[in-house]
Amino acid sequence: MGTASCIPPCPDGGPPVSGRLKRRAPETAAALKEAGGYAVIISGDPCYGACDLATDALDLADVLIHFGHAPVDSRPGVIYEYVRFDFDPEIAENAIALLDPAQPVGLVTTVQHAHLTDAVAAVLEGHGFTVVVGDGNARTPCRGQVLGCSYATARAAGTSQFLYIGTGVFHAIGVGLATGGARVVALDPYTGVVEEADASRLLRRRFAQIEKAREAETVGGIILSTKTGQRREELARHLASLSPVADIICMQEVSPDSLLNLGYACYVNTACPRLAYDDQVRFPVPVLSPPEYEIVRGGIRDWDDYIIDEI
Repeated sequence: MGTASCIPPCPDGGPPVSGRLKRRAPETAAALKEAGGYAVIISGDPCYGACDLATDALDLADVLIHFGHAPVDSRPGVIYEYVRFDFDPEIAENAIALLDPAQPVGLVTTVQHAHLTDAVAAVLEGHGFTVVVGDGNARTPCRGQVLGCSYATARAAGTSQFLYIGTGVFHAIGVGLATGGARVVALDPYTGVVEEADASRLLRRRFAQIEKAREAETVGGIILSTKTGQRREELARHLASLSPVADIICMQEVSPDSLLNLGYACYVNTACPRLAYDDQVRFPVPVLSPPEYEIVRGGIRDWDDYIIDEI
């Protein structure tokens, strides 16, 4: 698959795009058995994305079919079955009032909607906007696709304003931080609600965690994930080298209980970046991103040079 266009839709008879995919596992397994006579084993473990493949299941099967996400790297024996969610591209008209027609608009979205980027671009262009969609890469193979851990397509667009289409504002805030402060308008394609993404609240929360970490007696738990697309061993070793009391902690699942039991006063997360940004409230102590840890250590990075962590 190249990066010039998005993934094809699921074929007829594939899993429906509505509802929870895991709840459709029994009927999907039944369809595979009936259509091809395959023996099927269903993975019951939680899955947070293509960075979290059920590779253990390959010990029991010849092929792993991963539903719902685009690949973040090349994995032998894995078939990615993309699931796409449709919306009316005309909904983009809701964002026009918040966009500057004198400036090019970078268009970004998640993989579930990336097949509609050209249609949305056409709507905006029909209203006189110049639209730029950044090319995909190995981790985000669709044009304009962003992940919570990768905003390369946004940087490739090179624009000072963006339209993000998707639910929530986390990705939109990430686009702004990853592009050096570009203005980002977020549009929910289902409700039609549009708002300008504001990173200030996130930054205030992260600054508070950095200050707590400065006061901690043991800033030394460097989390190293064993998940397929989150394992950043070289980075973990680099961060551990910044402190003589730092320890690398190998973990499959990063949970509040596991961190509490280990007993460190602060952790540095090299696994999914969203653990620090989205889930901090769940953890008993500060969980820093790698750039934040560099700020805490001093002499490496200043707060004015704050960047969002990406894989």
